[in-house]
Amino acid sequence: MRILDLIKPKDLSRIAKLQYLAREVVEGYCSGRHRSPQKGFSVEFKEHRQYVQGDELKNIDWKVFAKSDRLYIRQYEEETNVRCTLLVDRSGSMAYGSARAIDGMTKYDYAVRMAASFAYLMLSQQDSVGLIAFDDQPREQIPIRSRPSHLQAILRVLAEHESRRETDLGGVFRKITPKLGRRGLVVILSDAMGDIESISRSLAQFRAAKHEVIFFQLMDPDETDFPFAGRVQFRDLENTQHEHTVDAKSLRDVYLERLAEHDAALQDACRRNRVDLIRLTTDRSFVDALHEYVAARRRIR
Repeated sequence: MRILDLIKPKDLSRIAKLQYLAREVVEGYCSGRHRSPQKGFSVEFKEHRQYVQGDELKNIDWKVFAKSDRLYIRQYEEETNVRCTLLVDRSGSMAYGSARAIDGMTKYDYAVRMAASFAYLMLSQQDSVGLIAFDDQPREQIPIRSRPSHLQAILRVLAEHESRRETDLGGVFRKITPKLGRRGLVVILSDAMGDIESISRSLAQFRAAKHEVIFFQLMDPDETDFPFAGRVQFRDLENTQHEHTVDAKSLRDVYLERLAEHDAALQDACRRNRVDLIRLTTDRSFVDALHEYVAARRRIR
């Protein structure tokens, strides 16, 4: 499986140009483009401290010495890699797709392309990236690595078919938290269909472990505006034994009200836990969405 099998060449050039700057101070292994709590000697000045015996003379700020007749060392912020883990939802609800989506993609197809884009972006700027695919349990896990060849391992997992299992997002996330290791960036790609209180508790655990969290809520446009009319048969994608034939017109108002309540609760849970929530529908270019998001974060910084 090659990157070109998942992403069009014209999109790769855009992704490669993106520079994703971490919002929070994160730990890493080597010098890169992101801030670290450790002090080193990179290009961004941090502060002065008084010279002590044994310090390198080359690090003395002689301009300060000329003004104060005291020796001070210039300290800088060491810049370091982001450690990014992609959490990709493979549960049955992600199998929904309509003709209104780009190329008729399911939500899982869309999540795959988003995840591949993130992985390509991170590795292209020498960041580290890993992957956990889940349904009712954490399934496939690709450890965090920064080698360019690591992309192939991630793509192999992404290219596998989605499951039809049910999932409890909050419960799965709590099982994933101990697997993440050192603090870093967690990118969630899911439709967020689940109990919000349970999801909120799991997001709080991610944040307590010092991870920065970005939650991409992926929805098909049919799910956001319910365009159905007449008598329609609906089948549960996570439990295929559940089927109901209903009058869509009479159901629409109730459905949209419940969806608005769910979305408002999710937004509140993310706000309380300082998690970035990005809502996307599958009729929107995932490359455009990624580009606009990174550009906005860079402006904020």
